[in-house]
Amino acid sequence: MNEVIEFIEQGIEKGEFTKIREQIVKLNVVDIALILDELDEKAALIVFRLLPKELSVEVFSYLSKEQQQYIIESITDREIKNIIDNLFMDDTVDVLEEMPANVVKKILRHVSEDRRKLINQFLQYPEYSAGSIMTIEYIDLKKEMTVGQALDKIKRVGIDKETIDICYVMDQSRRLEGAIPLRKLVVSEKDVVIKDIMETNIISVHTHMDREEVGNLFRKYGLLAMPVVDMENRLVGIITVDDVVDIIEQENTEDFQVMAAMEPSDEEYLKTSVFRLARNRIVWLLILMISATFTGSIIKKYNDMLSSVVILATFIPMLMDSAGNAGSQSSTLIIRGLALDEIRLRDFSKVLWKELRVGLLVGLTLSVVNFLRIYLLDKVGIQIALTVSGSLFITVVTAKIVGSLLPIAAKKLRLDPAIMAGPLITTIVDALALLAYFRIATWLLGL
Repeated sequence: MNEVIEFIEQGIEKGEFTKIREQIVKLNVVDIALILDELDEKAALIVFRLLPKELSVEVFSYLSKEQQQYIIESITDREIKNIIDNLFMDDTVDVLEEMPANVVKKILRHVSEDRRKLINQFLQYPEYSAGSIMTIEYIDLKKEMTVGQALDKIKRVGIDKETIDICYVMDQSRRLEGAIPLRKLVVSEKDVVIKDIMETNIISVHTHMDREEVGNLFRKYGLLAMPVVDMENRLVGIITVDDVVDIIEQENTEDFQVMAAMEPSDEEYLKTSVFRLARNRIVWLLILMISATFTGSIIKKYNDMLSSVVILATFIPMLMDSAGNAGSQSSTLIIRGLALDEIRLRDFSKVLWKELRVGLLVGLTLSVVNFLRIYLLDKVGIQIALTVSGSLFITVVTAKIVGSLLPIAAKKLRLDPAIMAGPLITTIVDALALLAYFRIATWLLGL
């Protein structure tokens, strides 16, 4: 990649544009887009204009939004029209959603009235819905067609469609009736009627279904494309697997950010301003800081106990760390299970029973090892060792249960389960660990 970039930069300085064009057209469109994003804006624009028209449209769809905006603002009206007319509808909508209002107006000026109406219709779908990511470039067939007629249509219009792997069968009112893979058409006799070989058990989604649910359906059924229907089961578009891959990546990124106690952002790290990064983090940090005062209040309440048995204070960090780690382990597994639809709300009791048993095993192991360590190596009294180890056992079991059930509770309340991740779980179980520790110490030590 670096060698190609260096070759382009040197070629531009020498005016060897023909050589640049000959080399760049041999590359994959994704690699060309990556190269343009690495070049400075003026050099990227020169290379973009050297590309053949069809190739430039494909490359444009893979460029960063900053580079897309610069190119749109720099090229002629005719070049803009060529790009927008040849972009697939879902890519067009993606571009428009990312652009400032003045750039959107410039683009729409060069779009036909029919296409403008379609774009406006797409832009009205909720941001995270199936309708917002679908495309209208699909093959539609009639059930009365023969295989020969269907193949003729595919040959005639397929070049302009995003995918021809699956063709969709509709009635006169455009209601979805079936689907048929291209491979079945190819191996069938030409006089066979479509309705006799089409598949009627179709997995489809509604235009307003959440895109994360769409991604789960793609993963569950191993699909390459999925039809999108309206309230009357009329086919309005399809979603292809390349769009779903992007969705899964975005949703996973969002979950990681929420789990790390940050406000989700779809901007790249290096392209995000310091103030935006700080704003995304500071709210949750303030919430966690304030909630952590509960642990301080608990310690303050038992200050006299700590003053009389100072050694108890030395084990507080170990207990709190163990509690936070145990709770985070459980919450991470449950959050992931909920995201993949492996765990459902009705599995509440199963999760509770499983994590209780895990907590008992893990808690017993840790408490026994800890008892031997502090009794034999640290030479503390047996009552102190029992107090610390007993507290550790109860803390780990409690943390496992709390860490596993809170994400499910969040899901039940229609909140993102990811908020019940490491930072928040740690704050909650830390307070519970301290309460258990001081109560057991009061009972065993008679304080």
